[in-house]
Amino acid sequence: MTDAPGEERAELEARWLHLTRAALPAVATARRWPVRLDHCFQRILLDAACGGRWYDHIPGRPAYRRCDHAVLARAVALGEAVLAGEGDLHALNRRSLGWRDKSR
Repeated sequence: MTDAPGEERAELEARWLHLTRAALPAVATARRWPVRLDHCFQRILLDAACGGRWYDHIPGRPAYRRCDHAVLARAVALGEAVLAGEGDLHALNRRSLGWRDKSR
C-alpha cells in the first residue's frame, strides 16, 4: 500500500519512528501528556490521520509500513505539530479513545 518512491518512503518512516519512539516520549512527562509510550503516540497520531481507528483503515502490521504515503505523511505532520506545541495531544488522545469507546 506504500505509494511513494523507496527513498522518500524510507525517510518518512525514519521520521515517524524518531518522533514516536524518541522525540515525543522525551518530552511527555514535562508537558504532562496523558501518554508516554511509543505505541500510544502511534495510536493517537495514526487514528487522527485516518479519521478513526487506524486498524479499520490499514491492513496489517506494522501500520506505519502498511499505510499509504498520504496517511503516514499526515501522521508525521501531526506529530511534528504536537512536538512544536502547535497540536493538542490531549484532544487527539480523547478523540482516539472515543473511537475505541474508551474515555479517560
